[in-house]
Amino acid sequence: MRRLLIIGAGGHGVVVADAAEATREWSQIVFIDDAYPSINKVAEWNVLGDCSALRRLSKEIDAAVVAVGNNTVRMSLLAEVELAAIPLASIIHPSASVSRLSEIGGGTALLANTAVNARSTIGKGCIINTAASVDHDCRLADGVHVAPGANLAADVKVGERSWIGAGATVLEQIVIGSEVVVGAGAAVIRDVDDGLVVAGVPAKPIRSEERLRVLRNPIG
Repeated sequence: MRRLLIIGAGGHGVVVADAAEATREWSQIVFIDDAYPSINKVAEWNVLGDCSALRRLSKEIDAAVVAVGNNTVRMSLLAEVELAAIPLASIIHPSASVSRLSEIGGGTALLANTAVNARSTIGKGCIINTAASVDHDCRLADGVHVAPGANLAADVKVGERSWIGAGATVLEQIVIGSEVVVGAGAAVIRDVDDGLVVAGVPAKPIRSEERLRVLRNPIG
């Protein structure tokens, strides 16, 4: 029996579980979530405890994936998984198109109808969300979230824990720094420095009041 632990029983966790089930690689899928015990089941999958149960369960599971949309929280939990010496599972939906010449880091989820083309590297703990695409020779650092329908053209570099919003487009050879937020539907035609929030067509750094609006729910 191959048993997968998913950390995070919210909507994204259900999507990851659905993708994992579709691979037919796992005979059992279980969750932990800090909402336990108020949540003890999600869809048909059992929630076995809160996140403090991670070490207790480490001998009972084969691998784990963190299914939390927030990049910072996800990477913090991923570090706890590694400290517990639990192997990281990469979940790749059967409908994803992934080049054999690409590299996918541990704990990364590639969801339905995604594409990762040749010689691209996806780091640990990334999310390539529904129908997003990563063209050839891209480099995504750890903890990046490419939201549904976003498209990265060839040779794009994205720094740690950056978020590319739903439907955004990033042109060829653009460099996006760490902890950047790219607003939904944006067109990124210039490099983006660390920590900026950019939005619009073409994407530009936004004013403080707009920044709050974009950041209110940056994980989709």
